[in-house]
Amino acid sequence: MIILSGLVILYSTSSYNGEIKFGDTCYYLKKQAFATLLGIAGMWVIANIDYHVWRRGAVAGYILSVLLGVAVLLIGDEYNGSKRWLSLGPFSFQPSEFAKVAVIVFLTDRIIRNAKKMGKITMVGKIVLSVLPVVGLVGANNLSTAIIILGIAGGLVFVASPKYGQFLIMILLGCAFMGVFLAMESYRLERLQIWRHPENYEKGYQTLQGLYAIGSGGLFGNGLGNSIQKLGFVPEAQNDMIFSIICEELGLVGAAGILILFLILIWRFFVIAAHAPDLEGTLIATGAMTHMMIQVILNIAVVTNTIPNTGITLPFISYGGTSVMFLLFEMGLVLNVSSLVK
Repeated sequence: MIILSGLVILYSTSSYNGEIKFGDTCYYLKKQAFATLLGIAGMWVIANIDYHVWRRGAVAGYILSVLLGVAVLLIGDEYNGSKRWLSLGPFSFQPSEFAKVAVIVFLTDRIIRNAKKMGKITMVGKIVLSVLPVVGLVGANNLSTAIIILGIAGGLVFVASPKYGQFLIMILLGCAFMGVFLAMESYRLERLQIWRHPENYEKGYQTLQGLYAIGSGGLFGNGLGNSIQKLGFVPEAQNDMIFSIICEELGLVGAAGILILFLILIWRFFVIAAHAPDLEGTLIATGAMTHMMIQVILNIAVVTNTIPNTGITLPFISYGGTSVMFLLFEMGLVLNVSSLVK
């Protein structure tokens, strides 16, 4: 349901930009639909493979994510001021999306290997430190994804550790780590000022236009396809700010409907994690649940100017082929865990 709704909303949101830039109102829809079909095929394959198999390649997958992160820094493609993509012939993808799935499998393997020692703060520290290389590489150009990866680590440790005090310590360390990243680049500190007073900065234009779109939608919206703000007022409306167009076209009721679909999905992840046949299944489902939950919360918080702009997409709805594919692959892992729930 979310996937189908996402394609319909994406077409409505992106048709104007597609016509202006590429002469094709379906340009973004076609690319997203192609990536979705590949993702569904991959999800079906993964859903029929015993999830225990993936631990064998956990370390290799994590090392690959680190190498891809280095490749992005060295030869990555830059778009809208952010270097996040690698090109493979006519195709491009974001290695950071692969890193999210790789980290879930890698941390699951690390925690299972040290399950009896998870009560020790030193072991928790080692596990968290093991993901910092990929967090650092991803965070160099994509702070929001680095936050998600740290959040995934936090969620898995919270489930595996019997002592909640360790979880709080890890949150403090994560905040300190993010503080370092904020201080490293002046534009990130500038975003804090834009967040507080978007009307005073040229870069606050997108935020203000997004808020105008939300406000103009009212209770029931202006109707699907009838957005005014997507006509060039909200830059790249089909990407990070798509939720503002949802609010404008479908209103509070439509936006609430989308949120309910996400809540149902997250709740199903929770049920699967709670009834998984073993710790590995619980951790995989928990990692996917944490990923989905954090990404949805961050996107909506940015669009409503609750937090500074982080450039994060809305899962399954925002334009982004790599994101959709790896989210569906992740779903395949959870579906396989679900198939073994009694």
